[in-house]
Amino acid sequence: MRRISTLFAALLLLAATLPGAAHAAALSTRTHLFYYPWYGNSGGVYRHWDQGGHTPPADIGANFYPSLGPYDSGDFTGAVEQHMRWIEQSGAGVIVYSWWGQGSYEDGLAAGVLAAAARHGIKVAWHLEPYSGRTASSTVADIGYLTSRYGSSPAFYRDAEHGNRPAFYVFESLRITDWTALDQVRSSAIVLAQTTDTSKVAHFGGMYTYDAIAGATAPGWRDAGAFCAANGLVWAPSVGPGYNDDRAVPGNTTPTLARDNGATYDREWQNALSPAVGGNPDWVSVTSFNEWHEGSIIEPARSSPPSSAYETFAGAYGTSGAASETAYLDRTRYWAAQLGGPPPASPNLAFGKAVSATGSQGGFPPGNAVDGNASSYWESTNNAFPQTVTVDLGSAVTVGRVVLKLPPSWGSRTQTIAVNGGAPAGYVFDPAQANSVTITVPPTSQRYLKLTFTGNTGWPAGQASEVEAYAS
Repeated sequence: MRRISTLFAALLLLAATLPGAAHAAALSTRTHLFYYPWYGNSGGVYRHWDQGGHTPPADIGANFYPSLGPYDSGDFTGAVEQHMRWIEQSGAGVIVYSWWGQGSYEDGLAAGVLAAAARHGIKVAWHLEPYSGRTASSTVADIGYLTSRYGSSPAFYRDAEHGNRPAFYVFESLRITDWTALDQVRSSAIVLAQTTDTSKVAHFGGMYTYDAIAGATAPGWRDAGAFCAANGLVWAPSVGPGYNDDRAVPGNTTPTLARDNGATYDREWQNALSPAVGGNPDWVSVTSFNEWHEGSIIEPARSSPPSSAYETFAGAYGTSGAASETAYLDRTRYWAAQLGGPPPASPNLAFGKAVSATGSQGGFPPGNAVDGNASSYWESTNNAFPQTVTVDLGSAVTVGRVVLKLPPSWGSRTQTIAVNGGAPAGYVFDPAQANSVTITVPPTSQRYLKLTFTGNTGWPAGQASEVEAYAS
């Protein structure tokens, strides 16, 4: 057997110890892990670990016992740093951070978790929980708050495949019946409803399921996936390794879903990735990294817990003892690799096509809007609204998504735009979002893409550095 030189081995070891160097490049941004930062352990005072009337540290409200013991979610250099190493090991590139409102305990820990995630090349999306008083309008305000407060972090997740927009999962979205307010952020954020009921997502940008039990049979997944594909929405079904909340919620009648030595987790992933069952997901969301109360964790559980009251991962994928503790991390890496990287990007149907405008300012012709260069731009005749720019796509094609861009260095502005004679709407071009706006349109066959500009808070003219069109 060939041996590498001592010097080369030392170089490999050094590279592996550099921040973010070990696995970051291989992480799957299509695999999202639900992450819970609500645990506390400070001065003998415990948060969440005592759920169900338990008395930590040996007695906790969970059916498995963490390898780290009942840790503190604010221990950024200890527990949280270890979490990020484990998440790297899992191959997942995104965590979905459980967030309970502005000023909440979890909000106060977000910056520290983002910093730890950044060191490992992990991105952070957001799980907007049903805090007291949550409304559609407050959710819009929360999205603005989270983007403004944390958007400059290198760990703040934006999906390059969907207009570079951040992602916000809304847990128990069906508690609210009117989500019209989400139209204000439709172009700048991907907001996912927790449902497979396609009649409940009129104002959302996607759908997910969360339920770790439902993944075993995948009810409604194929239809939900097909609906999302036809309407330019993100489909992110949820899979989990099992479910047991007996210790955390004594007397609860929620059924237990046995792990079956890993077979349950495999079955749910297979359901998600089977086109005939899972509906071709954009992302797969995993319930969960560390929701210990529900026993759905892939975070390592102690193979020798404090008492026989706890389960272990022994037997998972043929492992035993200490090796079983990380079995679900390693299996997640396998499935994340099966899911793969970003799906092949559909071509920009407007690139290089013939384009005309009702007017243009000298030096900024309409051809600049389809040249593939975000720094050059079309500008309409000033002080003469309405103005239109029309792209001839060459033949009738089904367009489901339009992406509009301005030069990335420009300041924020809102332009009022109608697409192909539809209702005009205000779209915010924000430099924090690379001045890119995504507009989802009803998928109809058309040869011409016509944009009508009737307002611009930044300049008295219609402006676009790129007009991009993508098939449904």
